[in-house]
Formats: sequence, structure tokens, C-alpha cells
Amino acid sequence: MREQKFGGAADGGFLRLSVSGQELAAVFLRLEQAQRRGEWVLLQAVQTFDATSASPDALSHFDWPAGGGVVLASGGSEGERSFCLQPWFNLDRSAAACGQWLKAVGLDPRNLLFLSPLPFHHVSGLMPWWRSRFFGGDYQVLEPALMKQPEALMAACTALPGWGQKPMVVSLVPTQLKRLIDHAQGVIWLQQMALVWVGGASLPASLAQQARRLNLRLAPCYGATETAAMVAAQTPEEFLAGQSGCGAPLADVQLQLDSDGALMVRTERLALARWRDGAWKPLADADGWWRSGDAASISTGSDACQWLEIRGRIDGAIHSGGETVFPEQLGQRLLDEAKEQALPLEAVLLLPEESDVWGQRLVGLVRFSEDSYTQRDWLALVQRLSSITAEWFPAERPMAWHHCPELEASAEGKWQSERWQAWLNSQAKD
Repeated sequence: MREQKFGGAADGGFLRLSVSGQELAAVFLRLEQAQRRGEWVLLQAVQTFDATSASPDALSHFDWPAGGGVVLASGGSEGERSFCLQPWFNLDRSAAACGQWLKAVGLDPRNLLFLSPLPFHHVSGLMPWWRSRFFGGDYQVLEPALMKQPEALMAACTALPGWGQKPMVVSLVPTQLKRLIDHAQGVIWLQQMALVWVGGASLPASLAQQARRLNLRLAPCYGATETAAMVAAQTPEEFLAGQSGCGAPLADVQLQLDSDGALMVRTERLALARWRDGAWKPLADADGWWRSGDAASISTGSDACQWLEIRGRIDGAIHSGGETVFPEQLGQRLLDEAKEQALPLEAVLLLPEESDVWGQRLVGLVRFSEDSYTQRDWLALVQRLSSITAEWFPAERPMAWHHCPELEASAEGKWQSERWQAWLNSQAKD
């Protein structure tokens, strides 16, 4: 663990901590100490500790709010990393709301083993530990690399003290879920979970159906760094009954849609501010609502509760031939249809290119399984992709395809659009 201190809590300073899986015990102790002292702590991965877009010098001149908390990275899916101020009491509020939800589905948060294979310097990796600490449950970090090696994961977990002695809950992103569900040992591991929260990205319909056939207790959910994690979640019973979407809002959350369909959230655990363009800026409007970057639909169920569905990122939507198109949804649709046709497509990302006629048109970055792709086969694979999308609306059909062997979402399940757009631009220059 590396740390740098800029000033002190009394004079507006903050602490930077680097985080690695091998040093989490030291990080836990340092965070507990910071909470007692009312300090602010910026959590960062070791590899980005010296390359943050938030300048420590600029941050050190900020008039930090009293009480302290954590500064967490957010906004990776937008291509622009930002940082959110989440006070300690917001983490407690989030844990309490999650605990209320757990009790409603029949799980006592005081008697759970919280497992976490997600990066600790992100809210999705921080909150499992914080929940276990808040309720007095057990906690175990899992190396993210194990999620790619189901046999090694099983061996490592069965050796853990207390494994299988309490109900176990885990948070995954869809990419991790897919890797596990495609392996016999991974399925066995998943079937031992009392609850599997799935968030960070939309859950593909084909993957959801596969999970239902295996009777996996998934709970698709939606949350953000700005809201200190989950604000809506399905129950496992709702999921197994065939429901789609992200479920109903948690007890301390209100949801509504902006005029353009963007999801808006109101809750007492909104981050105090977000660092962008060299300054801290408030999240909420005058009425306490935060506008997310996601397009959504909200329906009302038979029990009069709201039900949340995420359509895709507002900033990821393109306008093509007068139509609004959500590439993320189309990418999932393509994966589902490719699977039905036994096409070995493992990853797809649809990106916009400028068009004089259409305004913008989509192009597809794809990755096939290693044993199915050769340069000789590329034309046949493109023909199959074009056949799958032939019945789509014209604005939705990719006008070109590019084979990208390294194509993969981040560890948090997010697409780093700026990175892949740069890759696409480099192909045009070759």
C-alpha cells in the first residue's frame, strides 16, 4: 500500500491510498483510522496512483467538507474519468438500505458471508466490505483473476475458513457471470450462492435465460458511484419468474425520468460533489435530483411499485437518419442472436462513424473465439453477421465490421469507448 497525504483533516487536506489485492488488510485498517479521524481518502489502483486526472495539488486547495469520507472514481463508461465525494455516513446509508432489502428477501445481513471479486477502489468492490463491517457479517475478497479460472476459484474458496457455513452473497458483472456459467465448476460455484447481484452493465437476455435454467439466484441491479452503489434491484424470485430489468427502487430511493428519457435519482446518499474540469461540482439540482447518464423506462407493477429498465447510455446514443439508436442494446441483441445461430461471437462493441448522408452510422468491433477465427474465415463470418442484422432497421445495421482480437470490457464490466474509438481510428489510418 502506498499513501500520500496532502495537508490534514483540519486544514482541508486529504489522503491518497493505492489499493492492491495483496495489501487490503492494511487498506482496511487505514480506512477505519481515517473514518475515526474524519479524513477524506482518495482510493486508487496501484497502476493509476501516479496518473490521476484529478491533480493532487488542485484537490489539496479544496475546502473539504467536515466529517471525511472516500473519493471514488466514476464515469469510466463515458470515456472521461471523474471523482465523487462520498462521505462515510453515505456509505452507512447505502449499507442500511441494502440490509433492509436483504431482510425483505429472507436473508439476515448479520449472518452472511459477503464475497467480492470486484476492484476495491470502485464502489462495487468497496461496498461488500463496508456492508459486512456495518452489519458484523463475514467478508472475503476474491482475486478478480480467479473469475476467469473456475476450477482454481472452487479450490481457493473451499479452502476458506467458514466456506459454506453461512449463506453467501456476491456481486458480479455480466462478463464474470458468463465466464463462470460456461464452465461446469463455475456453475457449481454459482449454485452455492444464496444471492448473486449482477450490475455494472445490462444482463444479456440469453445469459439470463441460461441462469434461470440452472436455477441461479440472480438479482440484476442498478447503481452508481454517485449513489453509493445500488438504488434498484430485482429479487431472485422475480428473476427466476422471468422478469427483465433492474427491479424496484430500494426504500431510500426515488426515481423519475427527465424530458429526454434520462434516469433521475433522488436519495439522501447522493455524492456531495463530483470532480470535473478542474473543479468540484454539485450533483443534485435544486430539488435534490441527480440526472444519470442512462436512458431508462419506468413502469408500475401490479403492486403499484416502480420497475426500472435501462435502455442504454444517453451519451452513447447516436442519431442516424433521424432515428435515435442505442448501440449498447444492439450489441447485446447481436450477441443473443449469434448464440442462437451457433456463431462463436464472444464480444461486440458498436461505435459511431460520421456519415454525410445519415449523420452517423454504426460500425461493429467483434471478437470471435480463438479456435473459430482465421483470416481466411473472415469474409464468411462477416456474411453471417450481415445476415443476422439484415432484418434490423436501416439505422441499426452496422455498415462495416472490424475484427478486434483484444476487444474486452473493463474489470467493472464497462466499455472504455474512448479507447476502442481510438483503436477504430487507427484502423482507418492503416
